Amino acid sequence: MTTPPTGFWAQAAADPGRRVLVAPDGTGWTAGRLHADANRLVHALRAAGLERGDAFAVVLPNGAEFLTAYLAASQAGFYLVPVNHHFVGPEIAWIVADSGAKVLITHERFADAVRAAADEAGLPPGRRYAVGTAEGFRPYPELLAGQPESPPAGRTLGWVMNYTSGTTGRPRGIRRPLPGKLPEEAYLGGFLGIFGIKPFDGNVHLVCSPLYHTAVLQFAGAALHIGHPLVLMDKWTPEEMLRLIDTHRCTHTHMVPTQFHRLLALPAEVRARYDVSSLRHAVHGAAPCPDHVKRAMIDWWGPCVEEYYAASEGGGAFATAADWLKKPGTVGKAWPISELAVFDDDGNRLPPGQLGTVYLKMNTGGFSYHKDETKTRKNRIGDFFTVGDLGHLDEDGYLFLRDRKIDMIISGGVNIYPAEIEAVLLSHPAVADAAVFGVPHDDWGEEVKAVVEPAEGRTPGEPLARTLLDHCTAHLAAYKRPRTIDFVADMPRDPNGKLYKRRLRNPYWEGRDRAV
Repeated sequence: MTTPPTGFWAQAAADPGRRVLVAPDGTGWTAGRLHADANRLVHALRAAGLERGDAFAVVLPNGAEFLTAYLAASQAGFYLVPVNHHFVGPEIAWIVADSGAKVLITHERFADAVRAAADEAGLPPGRRYAVGTAEGFRPYPELLAGQPESPPAGRTLGWVMNYTSGTTGRPRGIRRPLPGKLPEEAYLGGFLGIFGIKPFDGNVHLVCSPLYHTAVLQFAGAALHIGHPLVLMDKWTPEEMLRLIDTHRCTHTHMVPTQFHRLLALPAEVRARYDVSSLRHAVHGAAPCPDHVKRAMIDWWGPCVEEYYAASEGGGAFATAADWLKKPGTVGKAWPISELAVFDDDGNRLPPGQLGTVYLKMNTGGFSYHKDETKTRKNRIGDFFTVGDLGHLDEDGYLFLRDRKIDMIISGGVNIYPAEIEAVLLSHPAVADAAVFGVPHDDWGEEVKAVVEPAEGRTPGEPLARTLLDHCTAHLAAYKRPRTIDFVADMPRDPNGKLYKRRLRNPYWEGRDRAV
């Protein structure tokens, strides 16, 4: 038996009729069709003036166009900048402008916000394209029209440049240097070997979260490169996920604990209606998973329920179900291409069992934050970096997290940064001071709470809260907006201005574990 070639492009050339993608509407895509569109997009972007190292941005739902953009960037030396389609105009504009994106591709569903963003970022109308019909955008098919299906000349590896927020609230692009290799030499599918996922082998990957997330696109792209057809969900619902697993015999997927919670809430008769025995790897991460939820999922789905801890910047840990059952609470051991270490506040490496700040190191290459050398140099010890989580390693090298970034909110697996929300609140004249933090939510884990000190002459109460919530609606994506606002006469700050946020947050967590 002949071993199929590695890498999507070689596979597409060898077997163009193989189905590699099922779109959310059920449409099947062959390797040849997806390959041709990716090649046409490279030719089109080059015709628009993009050169190696340039960026283009997409604000797209899960669909074939997203994967086309990923494949085009990764074989033409471009940076693909995926943008969260829940963002509002100013948030999108910041990323488009900061990344230097020369072309912007969106979908008609998001056209209003993206149009405002493109105007604010100063992107010329001729470089804006939309899937579907949208005023102010050229039709996406027009971008590809007339371009050849042949592989482009000078093929060279490109990267995805995801944007991640920090304590300043302004997202920063994670930019990796282009290695100048052929795409095939990088073998982009090798990542899934960390999780024991093998090439071909009858695997089918279910994409059940938005592709703009770092890990979701990385898992999907890697699966495509090792010969796994992709089944895409647009809007996730628990029963539809079960139906797709059953229908397409899906073998692996990437999830967040909120999805587990929603699945477990289904009536027993609904859960029993679908066969999920095809699943081999249900890899979850991005947020803490309560012990009782994890045990319930293992009881239902078996040993396929696996966990990882990682950062968009690179590096991580992985725990099989057996690892977790043997060492409850662990997020695993370091990946083969990564290292983990725990340091104290003075930069001393700590021995097993001692609590400190968790640092990661990616042995396959470094990164920098686009246009932010200060942030790039910050929180580093040699080649190790940290995202601020606290934890310890045991004698066997398993990582246990004790706490996470002090102020970051994780709601439904999505990181939410309070500083950005506080800045929006403080821009309103009725606000003298503001603090934002997470409070318990049975479904999402946490929800966003704001506490405001009203400006002089302003009366706290429901009318002011509504005014401020409306203000947030105009400036923040829905998932970032405070669900409720409480008021205090004076914000608890020390003489140097440091906010004692825990004094505000702790009462909301009384009797509840803010576990990691």
